[in-house]
Amino acid sequence: MSTDIFKDLTILLVEDHDDTRTYLGLFLARLGARILVARNAFDAFELVKTFHPDIVLSDISMPERDGFDLLRDIRGLGTDAGGGVPVIALTAVATDLDSARITNAGFQACLPKPFTAEKLINLIVKVLNGANHSSNALN
Repeated sequence: MSTDIFKDLTILLVEDHDDTRTYLGLFLARLGARILVARNAFDAFELVKTFHPDIVLSDISMPERDGFDLLRDIRGLGTDAGGGVPVIALTAVATDLDSARITNAGFQACLPKPFTAEKLINLIVKVLNGANHSSNALN
């Protein structure tokens, strides 16, 4: 599997757990991506407005403002201001009802935790390849 696509990417990783955020950030950086990290939805929203990442990987369950709140804020920016960025939900809760809620909210995909590095890479590539088609690729 080629990971060359990551060399030109800016990825915003939103995760409130320090160990998970650090591990995923280092892993994605080793693939060649530029990694922006946020530990909450407030910081993530500011990073989207400032840096216009190519994709956002966001935890759903975060204190104060969750991934759904973040997605609503991002989409409220409008496409010219970065609001059209593809967003993948990372979640520890992955029932069929939760997956449907995530898809209906407008996330491009959902990746249940724990996940393998291969699943993460494949889903990012799949979402980016379909970003211009507004696809919902729920795994």
